[in-house]
Amino acid sequence: MPPASDAPAVPGSKTSDAVLDRLTRLHPKVIDLSLGRVERLLALLDHPERHLAPVVHVAGTNGKGSLLAFLQAMLQAAGKRVQVYTSPHLVRFHERIRLTSGLIDEATLIALLEHCEAVNGPEPITFFEVTTAAAFLAFAKEPADILLLETGLGGRLDATNVIDRPLLTAITPVALDHQQFLGTTLEAIVGEKAGIMKPGVPCVVGLQEAAALAVLDRKAQQVGAPLFAHGRDWSFEKSATGFRYEDAKGVRDLPPPSLRGPHQIANAALAVACAARLEGVALDDAALAAGIARANWPARLQRLTRGPLAEMLPDGWELWLDGGHNPAAGVALAESLKEWTQEEGGRPLDLVYGMLDTKVAAGYLEALAPHVHSLQAVRIPDEKASLSAETAAGHAVKTGINAAPATSVSAAVRAIVAQAQQPGRILICGSLYLAGHVLRENG
Repeated sequence: MPPASDAPAVPGSKTSDAVLDRLTRLHPKVIDLSLGRVERLLALLDHPERHLAPVVHVAGTNGKGSLLAFLQAMLQAAGKRVQVYTSPHLVRFHERIRLTSGLIDEATLIALLEHCEAVNGPEPITFFEVTTAAAFLAFAKEPADILLLETGLGGRLDATNVIDRPLLTAITPVALDHQQFLGTTLEAIVGEKAGIMKPGVPCVVGLQEAAALAVLDRKAQQVGAPLFAHGRDWSFEKSATGFRYEDAKGVRDLPPPSLRGPHQIANAALAVACAARLEGVALDDAALAAGIARANWPARLQRLTRGPLAEMLPDGWELWLDGGHNPAAGVALAESLKEWTQEEGGRPLDLVYGMLDTKVAAGYLEALAPHVHSLQAVRIPDEKASLSAETAAGHAVKTGINAAPATSVSAAVRAIVAQAQQPGRILICGSLYLAGHVLRENG
């Protein structure tokens, strides 16, 4: 668990870190998808989920965080008071609960967590369920115009799926991930994500495979949810000045997204599609453009320009960070790497790579392999589920990448520089948990 506060703890003082650690032991499993436990706790808390601002509920495999970052920036550009719930966090748990004034403060977080713990009593409840209940309490206590709510895992049985009538639901591209919890086929996983649809509530759908869209169509018809799907009801294309968005209301020319990578145009366009369906929330073109240009979401192809790791690099080198961790994320990242190669005329790209053993390493690395000069594999610090450096390197070798294990991220960076013939780019990738470690250690 990352530190709960930037300030050093006073000996003997209470910290959210300690409370959060205690909450991890309230259930024998980290993940146990069900709504019964969280519904019981919310009832004991007098149903804070019924006293929230209008909710935009988002599910999907990739792009949820980026979509919410664009939507938050658009809404704030229009003067709206926005709350945001996301997971996991990168550096501090507080990142998960963003109030209208910013991240939840330490004292408030501790009080809410302990209150939920006390009300829950001895009953089993997962970490995500009890912390989601605490987040709902926090959101219900302050006025806001809109709450952007991200599912934790799946949708149908996710602890966030207790909102009877959100303002809008959205489903980002769905791909194979978390098969041990959501099902072994794309259709099964899409069915779980589609569980956030509600009768009469519009659902905006991002780019999907045909099989996935067919499942979403069937679910929408069963539920009675109007579907607003990419390729049918709205579309986008890259342009010389950014991208062009089109739906039944017309065409909008919008600037390039602040977040890097071709896939971020798709995420920004999905945000525009969501904005177009927000009943009673008017967002003009100026707010849309400002949000697209200003959105910030760390560890999504983020350049690191300061801190110990960046300072290790000689002149002319670049250091980048990305938290994508499944095959679909690898394909999206590969498109960015392809552009890099074309822009730089073959400038070498080396990876520092770590991944959890619950992910499909081969599928992720196969997409990157054609663009990579070499790879240094690391074990993700303090993560029991991390692949060992040797195993991670072995997966890379099988995809044709010249790979070797390293003892740490800093050792990996030093090895890449030592073996290089010219300045290049280093990309640290493979896991949000690795990205969080790097951001903590690198300031």
